[in-house]
Amino acid sequence: QVTFGSIFLGKVPVHEEVHRCAGQIYGFKGCIRDFQVNHKELFIIDEALEGRNVENCNVPICDYHPCHNGGTCTSDEENWYCECPKLYTGKLCQFATCDENPCGNGATCFPKSRRDVVCLCPYGRSGILCSDAINITRPSFSGTDVFGYTSFLAYSTIPNITFYYEFRLKFQLANHHSALQDNLIFFTGQKGQGLNGEDFLELGLRHGRVVYSYNLGSGTATIISKPLDLTLNIHVIHLGRNLQEGWLKVDDQKNKTVTSPGRLVGLNVFSQFYLGGYREYTPELLPKGPRFKNGFQGCIFDVQVRTSLNQGFKSPGTPEGHPNSGRSVGQCEDSPCSLIKCRNSGRCIETGSTVYCDCLPGWKGAFCTETVSVCEPEHDPPHLCQQGSTCVPLPNGYTCHCPLGTTGTYCEQG
Repeated sequence: QVTFGSIFLGKVPVHEEVHRCAGQIYGFKGCIRDFQVNHKELFIIDEALEGRNVENCNVPICDYHPCHNGGTCTSDEENWYCECPKLYTGKLCQFATCDENPCGNGATCFPKSRRDVVCLCPYGRSGILCSDAINITRPSFSGTDVFGYTSFLAYSTIPNITFYYEFRLKFQLANHHSALQDNLIFFTGQKGQGLNGEDFLELGLRHGRVVYSYNLGSGTATIISKPLDLTLNIHVIHLGRNLQEGWLKVDDQKNKTVTSPGRLVGLNVFSQFYLGGYREYTPELLPKGPRFKNGFQGCIFDVQVRTSLNQGFKSPGTPEGHPNSGRSVGQCEDSPCSLIKCRNSGRCIETGSTVYCDCLPGWKGAFCTETVSVCEPEHDPPHLCQQGSTCVPLPNGYTCHCPLGTTGTYCEQG
């Protein structure tokens, strides 16, 4: 019998299945592995006030694969534990930071730590929890953030782009270093939907030059500009294609032309028109060869397209100028960190419209206002209690409560 205040294990079977015979109640025979009340995990041996005739269960627990979320089960003759992957906790690795998602308005929840999250804001939203509405006239892109996500806008497929198109746009670099990387400006193609075929249209920055590529199905045509004049604050791009013939003009540089190989003359694309990056950055979606590794860093604006010489330029999207979706896109020259004050020397980090506080060691929470307990995984240095034991904070340090069969200061001895 194991007693937890008014909770009894053993004498009263699990799920209150009481078997009576001749007026007597028979105790439970078998192994009770895990016990949880209202999402709080109770350690059956460590937290018991008293008990009688209880011994260690010799059932090979790991044979039943008890660990959730990719946890690895390790056991010997007496003990077992789950070694949890990053950002999962609990005896069975059953708890994740984003299970109770605090982010609003369709934001992407990313677990920054086991207890803190970052809300990657959708288009038109900003703030710690993406609760603030923002008006975007000049989109600001932040490239690939530390969590591996790119900021992007996705517009509906551009119609009638098969034989002729012209694009005009302006961009402003976040800094000179961003011009020297591999940064995608826009993309549309067949691979954007994971379909067979090689047709695509792509524009990006590589090593300080503008790179314009397209494939009509019989080979890639590429034009590379001269190095950008980094003394300019705003750069202007004008590009186009008529059948196989393509051309590119950047700032006041001379117009450059190219002819695509093969005999095909039509561009067949099915994906949305992506500006600045991708929904989930997976390089396999981009064409091989000219593939760009990162999202754009800076502002892209005044994007216009036409698919006939007889029509005027229009903004992409349906309705015109409106993206279908987006993530971590801010308003150019606006800083969401101007509205956020991180406490205890925490540093405000902004990626487009997404904003969060990067806390110093020992602090946590959305604004770095909560202290990190010596027993929490984020504490530096980490506690030394061995796997399967329980770390208990004390006024001056901590102690380790050892599971049955172990002893020592850190439960390191059998």
